[in-house]
Amino acid sequence: MLTTERPKLKATPGPRLSRLPHIQHLDADTRHEIDVVSAILPFKVNNYVLDELIDWDRAPDDPIYRLTFPHRDMLSPELFDGVAALLRSDLARPERTAEIARLRMQLNPHPGDQLQANVPQMDDEPVNGLQHKYRETVLVFPGQGQTCHSYCGYCFRWAQFIGIADLKQATPGPDPALGYLRNHREVSDVLFTGGDPMIMSTERLKEYVEPLLDWPYDHVRNLRFGTKALGYWPYRFTTDTDADELLRFIERLSDSGKQVAIMTHFSHPRELDTTAVRTAIRRLRDAGAILRAQAPIVRHVNDDAETWASMWRTMTHLGISPYYMFVERDTGASNYFELPLHNAYQVYRDALSSVSGLERTARGPVMSASPGKVIIDGIADVAGERVFCCRFLQARDPNWVGRPFFAAFDEQAVWFDDLRPAFGQNWFWDSNSNIDGHPAGTTQTACVI
Repeated sequence: MLTTERPKLKATPGPRLSRLPHIQHLDADTRHEIDVVSAILPFKVNNYVLDELIDWDRAPDDPIYRLTFPHRDMLSPELFDGVAALLRSDLARPERTAEIARLRMQLNPHPGDQLQANVPQMDDEPVNGLQHKYRETVLVFPGQGQTCHSYCGYCFRWAQFIGIADLKQATPGPDPALGYLRNHREVSDVLFTGGDPMIMSTERLKEYVEPLLDWPYDHVRNLRFGTKALGYWPYRFTTDTDADELLRFIERLSDSGKQVAIMTHFSHPRELDTTAVRTAIRRLRDAGAILRAQAPIVRHVNDDAETWASMWRTMTHLGISPYYMFVERDTGASNYFELPLHNAYQVYRDALSSVSGLERTARGPVMSASPGKVIIDGIADVAGERVFCCRFLQARDPNWVGRPFFAAFDEQAVWFDDLRPAFGQNWFWDSNSNIDGHPAGTTQTACVI
């Protein structure tokens, strides 16, 4: 048992951020911008991030500050002015809330057909709180885990946190997920995600996970937990009241023969530097968990090669396998964080070339788009045309996985939907509206750009 002082989580939501003592040295305009942007996008920052990660001598230009605090440029000028006017208006709260909700719809709350094409069906009814996009993997959104210790400004699941039921993915309890998994033996991997499942108590987490140790689920080999807790609240695994119980449970899962994969989310090397996070990493590894790390490449935070190379070196040294460098999705504050695809590729290549072979395990840059996970393998001249060389790492149709294709080079392209086929051709999947390999029981759609 780890015995040390027990830090207490204290989280500050967006509407109160501008009143934090840490912010008072910033000018009045900056504090006003915090109020306006946090009225439409969700923000939350806790005491660990404030006290251990942000360099306040550099704020607002510190990368962790940029990651976790609102900035005016996260909204278009028109949207910013519209929200600011609403906050100044005499509208009653219900009317103001309704108008802000309407404005939010401009920010593409559910990219990549998450609700339209990824939610499976059972007995001709949608299984809310689950996604089954790829044959072998089901995502489970536990209803009690749909928040985080702190929020990332670039989060593509920001719609989980704004209190609109129709936009939220959440299952009220474990039974729908367990029933679905019993009937889908093609599934080998279950990913508990959110939000952050590690925000739940260990007892609550057990309700979702423990039944998977029984024989009806022997086809489930890998249990994944998508979490930012190591970056934002590592005490979840060290000194929280049920941290020891959580580690014992992870050890039990591992001893049962299941692989326990902690899918960590680190955006900047500073998140790997504290004593608390290193202690937490060591404890998870000692319990038998495998740790992998992923994050998007975003402006203002990690859009340079040395930042990624430093992360990959440190992760590997600490026993974490670099997994994905993602591209910022086309949602929320994407205009603030996105960068051109050719720049993202160059950062990835430069970072890869400066680390050792053991540290080169991250795949990137990768876009989680509607048809699947698309990686840019390179930029080349083919048949007299400049092209992006692409392929699917995952796809709605498993027959597409690994198949290369070319997109016309575009200096301005920042996302998959900006790309067009090279050589005047069509995308090879355009004619395949009947997706043979799509998980049985899920909604099928043609994957067309």
